[in-house]
Amino acid sequence: MRTGVIAKKLGMSRIFSEDGAHIPVTVLELGGCAVVAHRTVEKDGYTAIQLGAGKAKVSRTSKALRGHYAKAEVEPRQKLVEFRVSDDCMLDVGAELSAEHFVSGQKVDVSAVSIGKGFAGAMKRHNFGGLRATHGVSISHRSHGSTGQCQDPGKVFKGKKMAGHMGAKRISTQNLEVVRTDAERGLVLIRGAVPGSKGTWIEIRDAVKGVGMDVPVPGVVKSATKAEAAPAEAPAEAPAEQKDDQS
Repeated sequence: MRTGVIAKKLGMSRIFSEDGAHIPVTVLELGGCAVVAHRTVEKDGYTAIQLGAGKAKVSRTSKALRGHYAKAEVEPRQKLVEFRVSDDCMLDVGAELSAEHFVSGQKVDVSAVSIGKGFAGAMKRHNFGGLRATHGVSISHRSHGSTGQCQDPGKVFKGKKMAGHMGAKRISTQNLEVVRTDAERGLVLIRGAVPGSKGTWIEIRDAVKGVGMDVPVPGVVKSATKAEAAPAEAPAEAPAEQKDDQS
């Protein structure tokens, strides 16, 4: 089980496939998503990775958190989230995840706090049909109607669908498709809508019901990608210096 990532919702857009089909997508940005701490079975009783995203001001960070970030040698972060992982998917502290952690076409689950709608009626909140327009209904066409029985049981049951506060709660959406990734800009494009308003922190995980394709294990880290590319460039510079000496 791999770790997920923390991304910021930039908004919605659209892209076109090779055959010209229109695909609505939500654009998510991985803003410095780095490993801050480990959770091990010996010390904590479970295995997990703590990730941090977004840069926070040191002056607005508590003293306890400043020490926590100093131990990991990373800058203070705006958002901290733990992701359960298996023992073979642990990443080094300080490693920054890349957008290539996900593969185009794979399925993911996203979680975020939905947009708050304030106090809403039963028709908007629960999709009720409302009362009749005629035959005795007066000034209560959008009401939710009866809420219970008579003397027995003499109360309204808990959980009854009624008017109340709508939105602003944690929502998880499963089996969304990753359409495209952009490692240079740190963008992940997901098909369809994602809960939350613009600027909301989104948690992206591999789909619980099946990713649907092979993914890199334990993940793709930015520092590791640069380290692999560096040795390949070194031999190319050596022959150029020899030619200068011969001339």
